Amino acid sequence: MNIFKPKTESDVAQIICETNQGLNIIGGGTRGVVESGGNSIETKGLSGIIDYQPGALTMIAQAGTPLKEIESALSKEGQRLPFEPMNSRALLGRVGSPTIGGVFAANISGPRRIQVGAARDFLLGVRFVDGSGNILKSGGSVMKNVTGYDLVKLLSGSYGTLGVITQVAFKVLPIAETQATLIVDGLDDKNAVNALTTAMNSPFDVSAAAHAPSKNQTYIRIEGFDKSVLYRSEKLQAHLKKFGEAQVVEKSQSESLWSKIRDVDVFSDKTSDIWRLSVKPTAAPEIVSSIGFHQYLYDWSGGLIWGALPQGSDPRLALAKFGGHATRIRGKSGSVPRFQPQTKLIAELSEKIRSKFDPRGVLNTGLMV
Repeated sequence: MNIFKPKTESDVAQIICETNQGLNIIGGGTRGVVESGGNSIETKGLSGIIDYQPGALTMIAQAGTPLKEIESALSKEGQRLPFEPMNSRALLGRVGSPTIGGVFAANISGPRRIQVGAARDFLLGVRFVDGSGNILKSGGSVMKNVTGYDLVKLLSGSYGTLGVITQVAFKVLPIAETQATLIVDGLDDKNAVNALTTAMNSPFDVSAAAHAPSKNQTYIRIEGFDKSVLYRSEKLQAHLKKFGEAQVVEKSQSESLWSKIRDVDVFSDKTSDIWRLSVKPTAAPEIVSSIGFHQYLYDWSGGLIWGALPQGSDPRLALAKFGGHATRIRGKSGSVPRFQPQTKLIAELSEKIRSKFDPRGVLNTGLMV
């Protein structure tokens, strides 16, 4: 087993050109997506912020740049990654440092996704090396530059199966002046999801909505300017009165609470398989009941379910009648595929796309099949 550690984009291209067997593509190695074994390319050596324009709300960085370096640079200018990517190290029991390329390669999006969109929605441009060793570029560094726009979106969430991302250009947003979270105690799952969807359908610009059955609490976040947050919090409390009295926690407590929800820390000390389900919010309680998770968390107003099951379990049979898809985030592979199996038509289309980008089948071979 060889672990290649390129320092430049040209190094990546040379490694791919010269290989005659499969390559695992690894960023910071914190997400555990690629199984151990075989030859690997680590992109951590491709590190550094290339250009940052706070006034234009854009940044360009090499793919191996640590996420903490990106966030530190943004914070100094009062800005942030708006899609709130999770830190999965505690959940997966891993060390190391997540990278910005890994975030976009896996399209990692946190609680704020329901307000601002996913990671891929902020990706403006990419440079990458395909499975033939060609260095390619798509997109630009400004929102109005839509050259190769679909290709940029295609690379985000492809988990390295179409190409090794070497550089990313992305949009950022200002940090909100303050935030507050409304907490309602004692709701069952159905009423909790009703409260979350009621909040999301309100005019009060909710930025996150989750329910933690283990704590019997429902959380709704509002962000913005001080006076606006105060006003909207009061109005939303009245709007949700039928679900019970809501207490409000302010900025520091709210930030701490949502970092724990973002990182799903409720499962960090468990040995169960952890599944991530994307579903219709109103169907979430019935889905949880049908699958029989022994611990779970709702995010995205019920549209995202994190659930714990015994090792080797597969929730997809129960999920099938409701629609949606399931990804195993933690647990050994065995005979249960990590990613949602594709329909015949989608599988054929996916294979045609992969054959164009990686005709020799050397990049994260079989990962998403």
